[in-house]
Amino acid sequence: MAKSLVTKLFVGGTIALIAGAVVCVASVIALFASGAFVLSGPDVVGFNSTPYAWTLIALCVAGCVAMFVGVIGGIVAWIGALLNTAQLDSKAWFVILLLLGIWSLGFVAMIAYLVMGPDSTDRQFHPVGAPA
Repeated sequence: MAKSLVTKLFVGGTIALIAGAVVCVASVIALFASGAFVLSGPDVVGFNSTPYAWTLIALCVAGCVAMFVGVIGGIVAWIGALLNTAQLDSKAWFVILLLLGIWSLGFVAMIAYLVMGPDSTDRQFHPVGAPA
């Protein structure tokens, strides 16, 4: 998988994750502000079923779906970066991406890879076992 495709997947996934979170949070805030939730002190004890409330719930669900798609896009980009760096002679980038991804620092590793990482599909890099 080319580094350009990994970059597009990662950036698209990050944008989808952020946009979904904004939509979801905004719709929940609007639900509380519109009085859709019946409160008794800090507890929600009921729900006012109105078309506006159900529209906001649908927006919240759409935001959650966008966040899920963004996370999947990020995971696919990470796996693509792993496959890309596994073909290099030096395994340093592969090990860094793998360990940071396992230790839940995959976002940091992907940013570093996108800024400084090598691309095994470049002509200057040769896969292991391939003639130069």
